[in-house]
Amino acid sequence: MDLHGYLALWCGAFGALALIGYGRSLAGATRAQRTVTAVGRIGRVREPRHGSSPKDGISVVVTFHDPSTGKEFTVTNDGERGERITAAWTGREIGVRYPRGRPHAFRFTGSLDPAGRGLGWPNFAAFLVYAGPVVVTAIERGWPWALFGFGWPWAVSLAYHLPGNVRDVNRRLATLASLIAVPGRVVAVLRNVSTDEDGHTSTSLMPVLSFTTREGTAVTAYCEAGLPDPAAAYGRDVAVHYAPADPAVFTLDAEAERRHPKQYIVLNAVVLLVVVATTAVGVVAL
Repeated sequence: MDLHGYLALWCGAFGALALIGYGRSLAGATRAQRTVTAVGRIGRVREPRHGSSPKDGISVVVTFHDPSTGKEFTVTNDGERGERITAAWTGREIGVRYPRGRPHAFRFTGSLDPAGRGLGWPNFAAFLVYAGPVVVTAIERGWPWALFGFGWPWAVSLAYHLPGNVRDVNRRLATLASLIAVPGRVVAVLRNVSTDEDGHTSTSLMPVLSFTTREGTAVTAYCEAGLPDPAAAYGRDVAVHYAPADPAVFTLDAEAERRHPKQYIVLNAVVLLVVVATTAVGVVAL
């Protein structure tokens, strides 16, 4: 079988997978479409024990209602229960997802939005269908076809998403501009010890902060950055800058946090320029 025969098999196989995926999505039969997203509310927060593992997140008790039956469930996040909860307070809303009709198979998520249409794998299969002819053309006619074939879709995608990224950054900067400073305290330093394939062990530390907002909400949260010498931080008093609209958005270094979104936009713009230039080189060299 020659190269074009393999290309036909490649495109046929992944094209069939893409069509099956799109068909399942249109029929509402994908896993994401069969997943129920309910809104849970934290009723109780258990402060982590100093020196314990951070893997399971902050232990909470959550109550949610099954939208189809209206039945109430009260559950905890003990064990493998989806995304790790890293910021918690009594009354916080949190997403709970589970297969339709099986609320006991729940998993927590940080998003309150529906799970989506399940188009991730079909879209990837469709991309592989496109990539096949590009690769074969590049092999037969030269590398400029690879630059052009892969460059222009990437450039279009980056250009399409750049305005949305700018809006996200502007919202982030507005949120950071509204931060309020309150006193906080390191109530625990969690420790995780892991061993790699060669038998070498490594230890990671996760400080846990406790602070009370001006509205009187007691927040317990993992502090993933900004705390110097975390190994000796247990019991340390710190200044916490939090967003009034969402206390899960907080920082110990507000000025450094305000620089990051701007750097992200600059990086996006630079990557877009590099991709456009690469595509242009491919076009000129054709």
